[in-house]
Amino acid sequence: MRVDAVFEGGGIKGLAFLGAVEVLEDAGYKWERLAGTSAGSIIATLLATGMTAREINAALLKFPFEQLELEKGINRIPYLGPYLSVSFYNGIYRLDMLQDWLQSLLRKIGKVTFGDLPDDKLKIIVTDITRNKMCILPDDLPSYGVNPAVFPLAAAVRMSCSVPFIFQPTKLNGSIMMDGAVLSNYPVWIFDTKERPRWPTFGFRLTGIKAISQPKKIKGPIRLLAAIIRTMLESQDNFSIDEHSTARTITIKGITHASTQFNLTQEEKEKLIQLGRDSALNFLIHWNFEQYISVYRPTCKETKM
Repeated sequence: MRVDAVFEGGGIKGLAFLGAVEVLEDAGYKWERLAGTSAGSIIATLLATGMTAREINAALLKFPFEQLELEKGINRIPYLGPYLSVSFYNGIYRLDMLQDWLQSLLRKIGKVTFGDLPDDKLKIIVTDITRNKMCILPDDLPSYGVNPAVFPLAAAVRMSCSVPFIFQPTKLNGSIMMDGAVLSNYPVWIFDTKERPRWPTFGFRLTGIKAISQPKKIKGPIRLLAAIIRTMLESQDNFSIDEHSTARTITIKGITHASTQFNLTQEEKEKLIQLGRDSALNFLIHWNFEQYISVYRPTCKETKM
């Protein structure tokens, strides 16, 4: 059974996707095309290379997420550090560690660039704040004078994960590229056509947090701005989606952590993954592709073979 998959952004909460993906793979589904925003782009990219959910699980559980917001370099300067980082680099923390880790993992697999993947296999959502538009990589790379075949997957993922002001964005031929969630956190529509789909597109979505046990102290306007961005990202998870999108979405419920709560214990990470498993199992109980077609795509033309 083939299936396209679209993964929402959600920071550390994205670990829950691994449990859901594991259940789908155990049920016999094979990944055809994949897309993702921010944290969802990590999962989509690794699946596109052929890694299984369990292999990705083993790799990500070893990644030191808590080091993503370590204060390094000028960030260590008391009080002035965050101001200087934002002034010089447009963000507080760097994502070098994430990009380097992903690049190393992809080298071992032997799939480092978009050219190493089948055509149309992977879509990564990025926001170009210089041109004020959403970008789909690799599709939009030629408009920046870049050959998609040689563009690193890890660089694209880094762009999509660069939360405004919190993580430093990167440039693409003069344009500042950052978190795809700024404009499209859940592009479940990305593979839709006017024809009858030959296989389904499943969306993977995360619920917003229910509570934060320990409120953070906010010191200074830069930290305040970062806190506002974090709050806006959390609120996106609670936005309602239309009935058609809901019907094909595996919504992972019961999450009580914030997107940027990177210092989770191993036990808390395992619980997130289990929430993904439980949500996917519940989704499959009710899923019926032909019923979905009859209700939501009845006027679609037959796909030409």
